[in-house]
Amino acid sequence: MNGFSFDTPGSTLVEWGGAARLGALLSIWFPARKLLIVTDGFLHRAGLLDAAKASLAAHGFSVSVFDAVVADPPEAVLMACVAQGRAAGADVVMGLGGGSSMDVAKLVAVMLVGEQPLAELYGIGKVTGRRLPLVQVPTTAGTGSEATNITILTTGETTKMGIVSHQLYADRVLLDAALTTGLPPVQTAATGIDAMVHAIEAYTSRHRKNPLSDLFAREALRLLSRHLVAACRDGQDRAAREGMLLGANFAGQAFSNSPVGAVHALAYPLGGHFHLPHGLTNALMLGPVLRHTMPAAAPLYAELADVVIGPSGDGVQARAAAFVAFMEELMDRSGAPRRLRDVDVPEESLPMLARDAMLQTRLLQNNPVAVDEAAALALYRQAF
Repeated sequence: MNGFSFDTPGSTLVEWGGAARLGALLSIWFPARKLLIVTDGFLHRAGLLDAAKASLAAHGFSVSVFDAVVADPPEAVLMACVAQGRAAGADVVMGLGGGSSMDVAKLVAVMLVGEQPLAELYGIGKVTGRRLPLVQVPTTAGTGSEATNITILTTGETTKMGIVSHQLYADRVLLDAALTTGLPPVQTAATGIDAMVHAIEAYTSRHRKNPLSDLFAREALRLLSRHLVAACRDGQDRAAREGMLLGANFAGQAFSNSPVGAVHALAYPLGGHFHLPHGLTNALMLGPVLRHTMPAAAPLYAELADVVIGPSGDGVQARAAAFVAFMEELMDRSGAPRRLRDVDVPEESLPMLARDAMLQTRLLQNNPVAVDEAAALALYRQAF
């Protein structure tokens, strides 16, 4: 066995309704009492923070809520959050929401005590020094951001860049699936498929794949494939919501240690140019990339078929093909849009998207089969 490392957040608590006692939890976890909550306006207006805020106030916390996070957050949103945190004298940071809120919270915790300018943080391992205590509470079962050391920011009109550093792992994670029960069916489908993409790409990654990342990826895919359709059909199904949230977290732990590849590389330009949700763009590109990667990944796809379909005496190629067919059929049943044309991506934009995908070298290098510009264009055409 080759040597490997596996990193993860400091502690994870799984508790239905746990958000309603965040004050008691944080008072045990940290001595700090000036809390900055990073979230989005919809969650704040919908009252999803109310129980948490009441619990925090009852335990002596001074709470400042930054609720201006948007999907694919730009640098300006991050800097506005940092400014609010400084003005409030925040000494602990909580991300509560989807992946965007949790991504912003990670960097805010770093920048409130660090002196590095944002431009110096982009890349892998560029963050130096410490950060404030960091808690993550996801409200969607998709990105797995609560479990990763990765933040993605929008850096221009259509471009995104990543920051990867050990300091971005949270001290504490709360998985309260009750917070996900209001998620609409289409968003449930898109975020759930996003999590499955994380698991599949972690399992097939060319770099840093290891026995622990494989374990988390397989269990993530088992949970997500079992519960996705039920969660889409009945948003109040507790067992389905709990299975989805835990599966998304496991997938996050998997890909944080065994990085994702071409599905994400081709999804990012779609999000940047057409402002489509990240989970949806991954769902749209999954089928074409699975087929493109089949020549190298067939043995691994066959192993994943055992997880989602069950063992079989069929050969590797047949099992791999069955896995791809299962994933495409599952996406059809989830109700998520399946074609680029269905989400108003114009056909004439495909060459531009293929060119932009080539900028995602950090991700493309992880794919088991190379994707050049011509291949990317062919994949976008398949997805169209």
